[in-house]
Amino acid sequence: DSMIVAHIEIGDMVLVDRANYAKDGQILIAEVDGEFTLKYFREKGGKRWLEPANQNYQPIYPEHSLNINAVLKAVIRKY
Repeated sequence: DSMIVAHIEIGDMVLVDRANYAKDGQILIAEVDGEFTLKYFREKGGKRWLEPANQNYQPIYPEHSLNINAVLKAVIRKY
């Protein structure tokens, strides 16, 4: 539920485009310090971090590595 404010809910499927680069503000799949996650990508002043779309979660600042794997293109929800 870390992306609930972005209207991405548990059980949704996402369509992504493989990429190793993203623009500030895009939602992406990234490997950060060995763990995969779906979050907003943020970049400012040479710093890069991942930001959830839920105020109950904290931003993720990589300690060792941040590898971009894919950029979100669509969300698919089955009813």
